[in-house]
Amino acid sequence: MDWEIDYFTDEVQETIDAWPVGIRAYYAKLIERMCRFGPNLGMPFTRSMGQGMFEIRAKGKEGIGRAFFCTVVDRRIIILHAFIKKSQKTPAKELAIARQRLAVVKRQDER
Repeated sequence: MDWEIDYFTDEVQETIDAWPVGIRAYYAKLIERMCRFGPNLGMPFTRSMGQGMFEIRAKGKEGIGRAFFCTVVDRRIIILHAFIKKSQKTPAKELAIARQRLAVVKRQDER
């Protein structure tokens, strides 16, 4: 059975849909691989951010995209937040948004 991809909100998917074509194509390739083989692709494709959150590391000639995700029961991957990286370090604001959404997903998953 394959894994399923869900988005925390439509806005998260729309953000990714608005990424430059090269970054979006790389992201699509990684998502396809995650659906087939599971979310743990390892570096340089995915990386643990701690506390059950991971990042998808998409890059293209236009720059770098990051999408934070978590997994829940029934082989579901939830894309929590996405942004285009403009500096070497992941901005604290972007990380905070993803962690807040992770907490919401975890609460829902416990029910």
